[in-house]
Parts: sequence; structure tokens; C-alpha cells
Amino acid sequence: MRQAVLIFKKEFKDYFISPIAYIVIAIFLIVTGWLFFSSFFLYDQADLRRFFNLLPFLFALVVPIITMRLFSEELNVGSWELLFTLPVTFRDIIVGKFMAALAFVAAILLPTLSYAIFISFVGDLDWGAAIGGYIGAVFLGGAYAAIGLFASALTRSQIVACIVAMVVCVGLAIVDQMLFFFPQFLLDVIAYISADAHFKNIAKGIVDSRDILYFVSIVFLGLYATHLVMEEK
Repeated sequence: MRQAVLIFKKEFKDYFISPIAYIVIAIFLIVTGWLFFSSFFLYDQADLRRFFNLLPFLFALVVPIITMRLFSEELNVGSWELLFTLPVTFRDIIVGKFMAALAFVAAILLPTLSYAIFISFVGDLDWGAAIGGYIGAVFLGGAYAAIGLFASALTRSQIVACIVAMVVCVGLAIVDQMLFFFPQFLLDVIAYISADAHFKNIAKGIVDSRDILYFVSIVFLGLYATHLVMEEK
């Protein structure tokens, strides 16, 4: 995995060279901070539940922006062929890029810990539920990052990759709110593929193996599909 780690370091550093990274972080913090604190004092509850309720949909918009360049840029400028001349495998490249995207998602979440610290001063925060929510957020970000990586491998256009990943991620985030569109015999299946439902279980501090398996499966399928696409190219 040494080559994958080297690719991870390179890709993660590249995020902070581009101004887009700082714009994404700033917009994410401004939007989540405003949406969370605008109603925080109205509910008179010292918890992060409303913040975590926002994450599945907000991540569905933000994570595709983070991942859209990972393969599309390589394909567009032709540096993919140069990468092949190095002693690395498909697995090294895909895992390294995925780890970089996941680390950047974690970097976006890191400043939001200030929300938890603030709440702990004004009320009795349940740190167990808060930690569970952040663990769930990392799993959620990983699942969306794997989908974004796959979308980026499909096309040379970063915009197209971003749109495709957004459509899929938003679909997973809101599908449990659209169950009335589906026939009765499909409801259990549709409800299970909802990322929002699995994330909210973990965000409550309930660590269920079924929820962990769901996110791990999405990550595996996304990375495996990316491997197949790039191998075909």
C-alpha cells in the first residue's frame, strides 16, 4: 500500500493548492452554521440532531464537487498515460484517490466540532450521540466519495462527473422520503438503500452492523466499478 499512500499524499496536497477547496469549505461552514444556529435557540435542545439531519443532503451536493476532478482531470489533460508509466497498480491509484477525498471530507467536518463545543457550554450535550454522528458522517462521506470517484472515471468532463454523482447521491439521500411513489412489495428494498436512514441510525449513537455494512458495501461497489471502468479505458 506504499504507492497508494504516496498517491494519497499527492492528491490531498493538491486539494489545498486549488482555491476551490477553500471556497467549498467556506460555503459548507457558512450554510451549515446558518441553518443550524438559526433554529438552535428555538428548540431549546442541546444536541446536534438538526446539524446531522442536514448532512445527507448537503454532502450529496458537496462531495461530488470534491471528487469530480480526481479522474476527469487526469483523462482530460492526458496525465493518465504518464501515471501508467509509474510502478503503481489500478488498486493503488483508486485507493489513494479515494483516501484523499475521504480525508478532505473529514477536514471539512473538523471545524464543525466547534458547534459541539459551543453547545456543551450552553447545555448538557450527549457526547456519545455527537461522536456517533461524526462517525456516521465519515461513513456517509466515504460512500458518496466512492460514487463520485466512479462518476469521475466515466468522463473527461468534471462538470458532467459532478452532475452524475450529485444525481446519484441526492437520490440516495431523499429516496426514503419518496416511498409513496413505489409499489408496496418494493418498499422494504427502497427503504434499505436510503443513505439518510442508515446515517440517522448511527447519528443517534446506535452503531448497528447493518448500517456499517451498508456504507462499506457502497464504498466497495463504487471503487470496484471505478476499477472496471478504468481497466476498460
